[in-house]
Amino acid sequence: MNDLVFTVLRLGFLILLWLLVLSIVGALRRDLAIGGRAGVGSPSSRQIRKDPSLAPPPEVPAKQQAKTLSILEGPLTGLQHQLTASPILLGRAQEATIVLEDDYASGRHARLFPQGTRWFIEDLGSTNGTFLGEAQLTRAQPVELGQKIRIGKTVMELRP
Repeated sequence: MNDLVFTVLRLGFLILLWLLVLSIVGALRRDLAIGGRAGVGSPSSRQIRKDPSLAPPPEVPAKQQAKTLSILEGPLTGLQHQLTASPILLGRAQEATIVLEDDYASGRHARLFPQGTRWFIEDLGSTNGTFLGEAQLTRAQPVELGQKIRIGKTVMELRP
């Protein structure tokens, strides 16, 4: 084989390796949210449309309203977080309301937010997904008392 052809092949292989390394670094950077603010098309910047079918029932007794988020499985087992009127950001990032020590959680993984007397969960474009019961979230979904929320190895539920 000609030396020039062999050198060109080695150079092409080296360029492909560098492209692979740079794409991996870019994916890690996005996953860990090191690069700055969320983009225009990111799930965190989207407006949530109110769906009339998700409206709360006319009368919800006070005893059935969620007051606590309890972590049942995972590294933070036993943690109880009192629910207030503000949303809860779940993820590995330090700015998250509940910092998940879970290798399968993204930096900004999911958001749990109140709307009226109900709580909703929304996946924020995570790598491994957020599960409500056995179903993976594709949009914001209402969370009922006792319904399991799974992010990686962490399982949690709303309790009265």
